[in-house]
Amino acid sequence: MTIPAMSQSFKPAFKSGEWLKFRIHYGFLNASYATLHLSSKNLDSIPVYHVVGRGRTTGFASIFFKVDDTYESYFGRRDGKPYRFIRKIYEGGYTKDIEIDFYYDEDKAVLKDNKNGTQMDIAVDDRIQDLLSASYHLRNNYNLDGFEVGESIDLDMLFDDDGVFQFKLKYLGKEIIRTKFGKVECLKFRPVVQSGRVFKEQESLTLWVSNDLNKIPIRIKADLAVGSLKADLDGYNGLRNQFKIIMKE
Repeated sequence: MTIPAMSQSFKPAFKSGEWLKFRIHYGFLNASYATLHLSSKNLDSIPVYHVVGRGRTTGFASIFFKVDDTYESYFGRRDGKPYRFIRKIYEGGYTKDIEIDFYYDEDKAVLKDNKNGTQMDIAVDDRIQDLLSASYHLRNNYNLDGFEVGESIDLDMLFDDDGVFQFKLKYLGKEIIRTKFGKVECLKFRPVVQSGRVFKEQESLTLWVSNDLNKIPIRIKADLAVGSLKADLDGYNGLRNQFKIIMKE
């Protein structure tokens, strides 16, 4: 069952200036940190949010598996639709350097592969999301209070030359988890991801989102093709709404 989007009378979940930092563990190693920073810009006269996500391995972990990833999305401040997506990654020798521009008046996206010097057109509609814009779209457009266990949200997503990916986010229930900030009540989800090079199975990723007006990611766990990964919220700034903490540590 797919959950309907909420009405436009809700309180927004984020604002320009929001900054989130995540501490990532790979097995027993404190492998890296990742950040998400949201700002306001104009892209070809369109008022957009610009979110930049960066992740890098640090210390001992970088000796075994160096990661240096940058993701960027420009999505509309009014309509939430992605207009440009950038993915530049280096993961243990595996690299990608792609840009996607969305042209809704032509029902297409143009993907440029800067590494291989190729370009391709991909058919899309105005419901498409990229890898980053999808997170903000979900935070801002769905009434999570109405979720029942087993229900799901379905999205069309484009972030690679594999084409449009059918993304499903299944609700698993509420859970209180312990964080460095205190205990936080979360909504628990199981995204259906692409199995293969990175993930063991389609349902090997679990996500916890704060059960408050911000709906920020609090914890992510993943069973990878090799080992396991855990990411925890490590810092935040510029939240639009009060961060709901049950009990400070």
